Amino acid sequence: MNTTLWVIAGVLALLFLAAGLMKISQPRAKLAASGMAWTADFSPGAVKTVGAVEVLGAVGLIVPAALGVAPALAAWAAFGLAATMLGATALHLRRKEAAALPVALLLLALTAVVAWGRFGPYAF
Repeated sequence: MNTTLWVIAGVLALLFLAAGLMKISQPRAKLAASGMAWTADFSPGAVKTVGAVEVLGAVGLIVPAALGVAPALAAWAAFGLAATMLGATALHLRRKEAAALPVALLLLALTAVVAWGRFGPYAF
């Protein structure tokens, strides 16, 4: 199961890193035009903050545990990303964006599994 958690955390880290860097590096209007319509409801700073949270969460999933420096931070990063995806799910439900819900729910489930594993039976 530990290997499974590492694989899930690695995939999540890549996905959140890519999504976060995109939100940080591109203007809000371009993000909205590319399918992230929710960005139109938020300030550019808020969108960049979400991106920064995703990047930090991606780094936190892997780096502390891989380096053996404060490895418990990996569990907290997974918990933080799960909370982020819970917020994303609520946002997409409120905006009636049915197409975005499956991805948000899948990421919520995967981050919750990693958090459960790293806080519980497979903690570092």
